[in-house]
Amino acid sequence: MVVPSDDGKTPRDYTGPGAGAPPLGGELDKLAANISLGRSASPTAAPWPENRHRQAGLERARQETGHMMERDYRTALIAGAPSQLARELALWLGGAGMQVHVAARAPEELEPYLVRARDSGARLLPVELDTTRVEEARERVLALDEACGGLDLVVAAGTYEETSARDFPWERARQLIETNVTGTVGLLSAVLPRMLERGHGHLVGISSLAAYRGLAGRSAYSGSKAFVSNFMESLRADLRDTGVRVTCIYPGHLRNHHAVQGRSEPFTLDEKDAAARMGRAILQGKARYAMPWQAATFMRMLQVLPGSLFDTIARRMH
Repeated sequence: MVVPSDDGKTPRDYTGPGAGAPPLGGELDKLAANISLGRSASPTAAPWPENRHRQAGLERARQETGHMMERDYRTALIAGAPSQLARELALWLGGAGMQVHVAARAPEELEPYLVRARDSGARLLPVELDTTRVEEARERVLALDEACGGLDLVVAAGTYEETSARDFPWERARQLIETNVTGTVGLLSAVLPRMLERGHGHLVGISSLAAYRGLAGRSAYSGSKAFVSNFMESLRADLRDTGVRVTCIYPGHLRNHHAVQGRSEPFTLDEKDAAARMGRAILQGKARYAMPWQAATFMRMLQVLPGSLFDTIARRMH
């Protein structure tokens, strides 16, 4: 593949991170050799028109957020579980003018999203990263932060797993906790000192409406998301006046996920729509954002119910 050099004029062969994406510069090319940043879906993709796309993306983001964007974000990392929601969020942020690094345990899983990104002009780069392998993941995140000149936004996604206490699946619960709890803390705490040194940055944790109260059939999931919520709240209190912003997102039921499970839930959200809502909340600098509002209101009501009444309702919700 031939792409422009850093001066934008002289063609040169490109074999760096993402075979279908233009180079990010020598430092990231070196990083690719060390940490396997992954491969793009299309080796024939045209060079990404960085300045033109970035300006168009920024203008679109300003319009979608009601011109309430708190900061100018350039680079982002989305890591955690390989969920459709996280990858739709990556596409939305890429369309808002960011260079988005998307983590996956197997980068080839990202190929459909890389094709969509290429077709829309968004800049997505795959990163081979497993947040449950905490020490290795932390090293790779720090290397990526240095190579791209500093990550402005880091999003810790998570995973969903039902766990009934009547037949508790310990191994699945352990994997869920390693992803949602250990992975989130390991990822965000790795990049936090760098953000504090720079005096700016944005950490985002993906919690869930299930964090508001424990629900039947979701013991490990609700517990892990309650941890994420409290962790992000404490981070926000600790980081006040440092320039590092903290956001916690509380999504409700997602349509495609429950379609796979063969269930129908009220107030479900399409993943693409949910990602757009999340993206707007992040760029607006919201401390917390729960969606959809109907389900969020219901779960907040459950928080203030007497224990005996809540127990009766919770048993009927599974």
